[in-house]
Amino acid sequence: MKLGLVGLPQVGKRTLFELLTGQAPGPDRSEPLPGLANVRDARFEQLVGMYDPKKRTPAQIEFVLLPDLDTQADRNRDLLQHLERVDVICYVARGFEDDTVFHIDGNVNAAQDVTVFAEELELCDLIFIEKRLERIEKETGKRIDAATAEKETALLQRMKDHVESGRTLVTFDLAAEESDIVRSYPFLTTKPVVVVANVGESQIGDQEFLDRLRADHSLRSYRWISVSARVEQEISELEPAERDAFVEDLGIDKPAIDRLTLLCYEALGLISFFTVGEDEVRAWTIRRGAKAPQAGRVIHKDIERGFIRSEVMTFDDLTGLGNEAKVKEAGKLMQKGKDHIVEDGEIHHFLFKV
Repeated sequence: MKLGLVGLPQVGKRTLFELLTGQAPGPDRSEPLPGLANVRDARFEQLVGMYDPKKRTPAQIEFVLLPDLDTQADRNRDLLQHLERVDVICYVARGFEDDTVFHIDGNVNAAQDVTVFAEELELCDLIFIEKRLERIEKETGKRIDAATAEKETALLQRMKDHVESGRTLVTFDLAAEESDIVRSYPFLTTKPVVVVANVGESQIGDQEFLDRLRADHSLRSYRWISVSARVEQEISELEPAERDAFVEDLGIDKPAIDRLTLLCYEALGLISFFTVGEDEVRAWTIRRGAKAPQAGRVIHKDIERGFIRSEVMTFDDLTGLGNEAKVKEAGKLMQKGKDHIVEDGEIHHFLFKV
């Protein structure tokens, strides 16, 4: 599961990528650069504090820093092909003013930056639909039978109308049979999009700025967050005690980069469950809706194969009551079988036999 980090030149993508992954991009920006980012989950940190384990392993997600978006659509062919290979698009739009950092259009306009990007994705999908419709017409009665051609043509025309109305295909309802028809097609607007507005220090906490951006693109079903990459970089360089004081002075409860990792995790359709103990506290990543044996497989395939049951605590019960013994005494330690759908934040101990 990958998130593609993309945007126009000089919007702060490199700084964000380094903050997320700890990996400094080199001067060559012609090829995608992958890196792993820890998911900044306060629940994980609280469990680490409770158990003081020998080893701590947070959840991770993969970001890929992609080449710059160009305002000239015909120059973005390679970039669009890279976007086909990611699961979520993380688009960075510039909101900060800085006379020392040029803007490709000469002035800062985050709403316009998002429009350039959105229209590029939509145009790509519309071109594909047009080409596919032309091919269906040519091959009907030859490689494609008339009934199949009629079904696909009607579906593609509906999808075309949907995109042309300013909506993304993320919100396009597909029946199971229709999903099978277009499953292999490289649509870009079917991908979830997280828009990161990179703002200046004076804009931190300016919800109205983000609300205006969201309103300008209300039909596109994007997720939105504002981050000041420069301020986040300053925070990352401070000692823990200084960091807490600095964040408090800014009037925020935690660094925005923490919220960004959780938002991207959510956009991927992922959740975390935990295993805890003195040896290790670990956050495990699974798809939302996974059942207990599938969660066990993430740890080891033998757990799924020989699954008996899972002993489950909620994070709130464990942290609220103080320890596992008190959870058990309170009757809050639950025994869950094969049909249990794992909820975000649950703490599991799997019993299995092979």
